[in-house]
Amino acid sequence: MDINGKVAVVTGGASGLGEGTVRAYVAKGGKVAIFDMNDERGNAIVAELGTENVSFHHVNVADEDSVVKAIAEVMAKFGAIHICNNYAGIGNAMKTLGKQGAFPLDAYKTVINVNLIGTFNVARLVAEQMAKNEPYDGANARGVIINTASVAAYEGQVGQVAYSASKGGVVGMTLPMARDLASYGIRVNTIVPGLIHTPLFETLSEVAYKSLEASVVNPQRLGRPDEIAHLSVMMAENEYLNGECIRLDGAIRMQPR
Repeated sequence: MDINGKVAVVTGGASGLGEGTVRAYVAKGGKVAIFDMNDERGNAIVAELGTENVSFHHVNVADEDSVVKAIAEVMAKFGAIHICNNYAGIGNAMKTLGKQGAFPLDAYKTVINVNLIGTFNVARLVAEQMAKNEPYDGANARGVIINTASVAAYEGQVGQVAYSASKGGVVGMTLPMARDLASYGIRVNTIVPGLIHTPLFETLSEVAYKSLEASVVNPQRLGRPDEIAHLSVMMAENEYLNGECIRLDGAIRMQPR
């Protein structure tokens, strides 16, 4: 896929990995619709990059009506959707059984609802629009969906049971979704990030931050959002990459704690 002139939807696009990907697509000549709940930051990015290149839509990814409305707005503004990046996600830290008792079921459901159901909700509704695209190469290509998991899908730590389950679900649905959408010319891949330096890490002490850096094999540092964005660009551009989950983690393998 040539990203120039293509239209992308990026959930969680107002910060972190999503923002990095928004900027990478615009730099390649793409148009981007940001789906996020941070109105202030989303509108600031639009003001910076230009309304001809970027739009912002207040979206709760787990809410069907919210996503349907936003997709209709994107279609009205840009006329098509060729790329979908699902970054929006949350996490919590609770044990299955701890000092306060069993993991509260509502807290578990909240993480699953946003990370797994929200990802599927956006993917299925975007796919419906992608299927209407005219093929843009000789192999029936119409679009690509790029979901986001985490190394926690494979090596969840103590207290990550809900988060790991949600991200494991994203990994698990990658291949069947790619198979489901093959006849429409829509590819599906998943980015599996390790420790990426997002604003969350700014709250850590220097000692804790250095400890996390030391846990990465090579290079011994946290990843950068632009490195995730670079992988996303590659996933969009390489038409032969399909049904794959790619770790970008400096060869880290998470320990129990």
